Amino acid sequence: MTQTWEPGQAGVLSLPSGRTIRGRALLAPFPAGSRPEFGLYLLGKRPRPVDWASRWVRWRDLRLPADDLDAMDAFKEAWRRAETERVEVACWGGRGRTGTALACIAVLDGVPPAGAVAFVRQHYRRGAVETPWQRSYVARFRAPGE
Repeated sequence: MTQTWEPGQAGVLSLPSGRTIRGRALLAPFPAGSRPEFGLYLLGKRPRPVDWASRWVRWRDLRLPADDLDAMDAFKEAWRRAETERVEVACWGGRGRTGTALACIAVLDGVPPAGAVAFVRQHYRRGAVETPWQRSYVARFRAPGE
């Protein structure tokens, strides 16, 4: 049975393929409703343990991922799992790192890199992808094989 987020729920980004991924801020209260089945957490230090499968990408606030290959692998895992699982992507504020990761996942889903930031800002959060270097990271991001 497919366990994904309902489109239109707070923080849920619907990708062109139909996959849904929830972005959120870890500083905000935990949202009501279903829990994720997989979480991708983008923080400068290891996050607290959660009751579901999760992955941590070392990523300081307002910066870029510490390891590009690890980040790419994590984005691919989140995208792949989102086909059948409830996946969330989160950082402390839910904007810069989360928006950047969601934009890269959108590229994996077929959104052109040049339009991925606008896509995430339109469909997830207007202030997503905060810094010029985060926007540049997304513009240079390519799905494997491109």
